[in-house]
Amino acid sequence: MRENYIKKMVFSAIFITLVFVSTYIIRIPSPINGYVNSGDGFVLASGWLLGPVFGPISAGIGSMFTDLLSGYSVYAPATLIIKSLDCLIATLIYDCLKRKNIGIIVGGILGELFMVLGYFLFSYFILGNGISAALNITGDLFQGVVGVVLGIMIMKISQRSGLDVIIRGEK
Repeated sequence: MRENYIKKMVFSAIFITLVFVSTYIIRIPSPINGYVNSGDGFVLASGWLLGPVFGPISAGIGSMFTDLLSGYSVYAPATLIIKSLDCLIATLIYDCLKRKNIGIIVGGILGELFMVLGYFLFSYFILGNGISAALNITGDLFQGVVGVVLGIMIMKISQRSGLDVIIRGEK
């Protein structure tokens, strides 16, 4: 049991890093506010591979560090919550659908739709950005689509290599 916990902690650290690097380095500035990034693929994959506890923690922390280190610290608390819940939603759906490919697709889509809604609500109600909050929906939807596609690719690679079974602690 302790060995599995240590393995999950190590893979969590790896996923925090993967989420951070893929979000921080690969980003396209948005003309309105913020940026579109490739990190959501790893946000989703962290949950599918690490499960509903370690995955959301890794996704939220890695994403939050990006905000803190790239000048968007006002978003950091919201990002921690939104990305963690995005990942949790995708993970729970994947698990409920018996870890089949349809669970990856449906979970990824619903998780990313939550991300779009979460950032809209935060920007509109907490930051008071009004119209620009609505204008960011398009960029967030694009980021969500990229995230689902990349997440599926990461999962396919993990499944073909058997890494998914090793990370989940099922072997």
